[in-house]
Amino acid sequence: MEYVLKTEGLTKIYSKTRVVDNVDMIIRPGDIYGFVGKNGAGKTTFIRLLLGLARITDGKVSFFDGENIRRARKKTGSLVESPSFYPNMTAEENIRIFCRMIGEDEKQAKSVLEKVGLADTGRKKAGHFSLGMKQRLGLALALVGDPEFLILDEPINGLDPTGIAEIRKLILSLKNEQGKTLLISSHLISELEKIATRYGIIAKGRLVEEITADELDQKCGNKTSLRTSDADRTVEILKKLFDSDKIEKSADGIVYISEKIEDIGRITNELYNNNITVKTISSTDNTIESYFIERMEGG
Repeated sequence: MEYVLKTEGLTKIYSKTRVVDNVDMIIRPGDIYGFVGKNGAGKTTFIRLLLGLARITDGKVSFFDGENIRRARKKTGSLVESPSFYPNMTAEENIRIFCRMIGEDEKQAKSVLEKVGLADTGRKKAGHFSLGMKQRLGLALALVGDPEFLILDEPINGLDPTGIAEIRKLILSLKNEQGKTLLISSHLISELEKIATRYGIIAKGRLVEEITADELDQKCGNKTSLRTSDADRTVEILKKLFDSDKIEKSADGIVYISEKIEDIGRITNELYNNNITVKTISSTDNTIESYFIERMEGG
């Protein structure tokens, strides 16, 4: 399968405002796709368009290499904004009634609750659950019917650190042990960083960048730049001091070391001993969070 989700020019206009603006997105099988944006950037509206909960102004949504949209949405589970359930019912009763509503077998209730760690809640009413347990119940509802694709809108919003860790572990289990593909929207970059394999950054309704986790790691982190009297020889010398894949030269002759440097003097002395003059040297620490913030603000 080439893709699980593909949007082409997806647009939603409310009162002449482009809340979602010409978004082209692709999510491939096995992705945990982190959908990043500030509050109000258009994340939830975009998700509602995917699920048929809002009318598309323009553009196209397709799932599973162009499968019929009705069948495709049956293979898609979702948690949008706050979980919806009956507070005076138990977790199992909530799952069973939801199964009836959408025509699924009620017998799956126990296995679905086991997947999210709610199998032992017994007769406790859902209204008395902790916030983390309520989020787990919302995820259990999303898992009814064993969907291949899960769309989760801010699944860790409002949780304490323990609850966040529980949901993070569950999400990784859904991908690694159950083979799910996930789209997770969030403005909590530090948490997405721990689970996402690819990212999409949305700002003012526009998808400003898609990037893999590996590409992001290469762009971020500590980096030292040098301008010297001989860039090519500088590269040769530095490759003897550091891993060669951490040394690169730009088109304008600046040499970069993608590593935290504890002893700058070691570098300058080595270059001096090889008759190379260091004209400028500087270090930056471009964190993943700062990378995202710059693009979210620039949208």
